[in-house]
Amino acid sequence: MRTALTESFGIEYPIFGFTPSEHVAAAISRAGGLGVLGCVRFNEADELDRVLTWMHENTDGKPFGVDIVMPATVPTEGSKIDLDSMIPAEHRAFVERTLDELGVPAIEGEERVNAGVLGWLHSVARSHVDVAMEHADRHGQIKLIANALGSPPEDVISTSHAHGVQVAALAGARSHALHHLEAGVDIVIAQGYEAGGHTGEIASVVLWPEVVDAVAGQASVLAAGGVGSGRQIAAALASGADGVWMGSYWLTAAEYRLGATGDGPTTIQQALLAATSHDTVRRRIYSGKPARLLKTKWTDAWDAPDAPAPLPMPLQNLLVADAHSRISAAADPQVVAMPAGQIVGRMNAITPVADLIEDLVEEYTRTVERLAATLPHTAPA
Repeated sequence: MRTALTESFGIEYPIFGFTPSEHVAAAISRAGGLGVLGCVRFNEADELDRVLTWMHENTDGKPFGVDIVMPATVPTEGSKIDLDSMIPAEHRAFVERTLDELGVPAIEGEERVNAGVLGWLHSVARSHVDVAMEHADRHGQIKLIANALGSPPEDVISTSHAHGVQVAALAGARSHALHHLEAGVDIVIAQGYEAGGHTGEIASVVLWPEVVDAVAGQASVLAAGGVGSGRQIAAALASGADGVWMGSYWLTAAEYRLGATGDGPTTIQQALLAATSHDTVRRRIYSGKPARLLKTKWTDAWDAPDAPAPLPMPLQNLLVADAHSRISAAADPQVVAMPAGQIVGRMNAITPVADLIEDLVEEYTRTVERLAATLPHTAPA
């Protein structure tokens, strides 16, 4: 599986794995891909610094990346207190009423929690960049910074390049990809409608070749959205992409232990294992921007006629942050708040990352061999 990106990153497979779990990210890099750590859950720069240090110690010297959430235009975000005051009382009442109706208890002995919500703020995301660049200089393993909200600001791109770090940005349309080119992004992640988390409205099989043609010769392309098998990796490379970007696929990895309370599957994993490809919805309720989520009683409540309209980012994050913490602590698979792509229907077992990648590579190889056999074989003259 040799492509331009395996060469430039010094990795074995063009498999870029996005995950909020440092254990999963490290395992992806050790297995020959490029693990990309999602930073949005880190409210404090010191916490991210500790996790990146751990990754340096647990990736066998192999490269990895980080993912931030930063709009290209710097917002006037104000303080968290100012933002809290902008949330309508009826929205707060709806959330509290819904949690009560779903049987989600309060977290005893704790004040209102905003776990990970500050990571959606521009100022905090910029601190994530600063920490990542320090580690890139110190250890040399951070080779990629990806942005989930369009092109990063110009100075972030130039700073990353000065530290030898490539820059990637997600695109849900051809126009997004062209904007990334103008901004100086190195890698365009063409993410189709099927993807989990923030995603656009164009299906992967249509979007991938459109983006490849749009940026031909000027940037590399990673195909994303619905990738969960070696056959789909072959389809991505056949479309002209230089590799794949996979996120949901790793949520049922054995190494994914965020929210774990015992040795078995986490509450989120239990919900994912039971889901089919029909069990996702695309809503603004998670962050204020359209995001594909696992369909649960929580998402159903927001679809009810009496539910308020979601607030814009980052107000929606602040509104539901405490609810997400309570839902996570409640350990009810029918009431989770989790981004997940339509590929969830293939996620039917808890499997170590190394085995997941081995399965991808083996199926990719069989697929390419089968396709090669469809070509006519002409005897040499």
